[in-house]
Amino acid sequence: MFKDLFYFLVYPGFLFISIVGGVLSWFDRKVTAMVQFRKGPPFLQPFYDFLKLLLVKETILPEKGSKMTFLIAPVFAVCGATVAGVLILLPLLDIRAGFSGDIIVIFYLLTIPSLCYMIGALASGNPLASVGASREIKLVISYELTFLLVITGIILKSDMSISLTEVIASQSEYGAIIGSLPGIILFIAAVFCLQAKLGLVPFDMAEAETEINHGSFIEYSGSAYAIIKLTKYMMLFILPLFVVALFMGGFNWQGIHILWSVVKVLAVVLILTLVRNTSPRVKVKQAMRFFFLWMNLLAVIAIIMIIFEL
Repeated sequence: MFKDLFYFLVYPGFLFISIVGGVLSWFDRKVTAMVQFRKGPPFLQPFYDFLKLLLVKETILPEKGSKMTFLIAPVFAVCGATVAGVLILLPLLDIRAGFSGDIIVIFYLLTIPSLCYMIGALASGNPLASVGASREIKLVISYELTFLLVITGIILKSDMSISLTEVIASQSEYGAIIGSLPGIILFIAAVFCLQAKLGLVPFDMAEAETEINHGSFIEYSGSAYAIIKLTKYMMLFILPLFVVALFMGGFNWQGIHILWSVVKVLAVVLILTLVRNTSPRVKVKQAMRFFFLWMNLLAVIAIIMIIFEL
């Protein structure tokens, strides 16, 4: 019991994921600054931002709407991210093997933060938050199908393995999935799904600072918004981890391979950051068309190639 709590709360759970997520947030902001010819923030700036919101800024509750739901939604978001991160990291760090079907469980857990953002926005009673929630709902409907098709392709490529440990072991034996043509196609679709899940440009229409003033989060402040920011830090670590496990054979903690394991995660975050800084925001209908038509088509083509062993 104590060991399970330690896994969930400390390592590789909440505390570890939060710290690494904050570091990756700094990496993302530093690369963004370099692209824009700026100096960028200091190393601890993401942690300063979180602590300032948590300890200094006042939490103001909306006059209209459900205050309890408004406050609980971010808590459920960070819990969903934590559980997903633990299920991904335990097999990656060779602490404990996963269970049969854990990939499907992780897929559902990774949707919890987005669903909580919608619920919190709708509970605020703010019309701009409702617009943001509406956009988020349409976006989730679009990219989740693509993400599910990507995972289906990974399962087929791994001889119908639905355990993350078995998928990683399969790649150790037959090579990383990203080393094949269908693997590259699925990876491209997965990167755009991650971009949408993280709410990054070009799929940040649910926040859209210049249009609806942070949309879903317009009413959040203080400690409640600190929890949302922390969840975003964690997701910036968890989602690239999941992609590394599914496509790049996970981690190897022996010798120089430790450095290579870290580089894999940084490479995925770097790709997300570069896409974010080189793309304009798209409209909701454009995003839906992009996922429903082009990304689903890519994923289906990759699945057909895997079935016929092309």
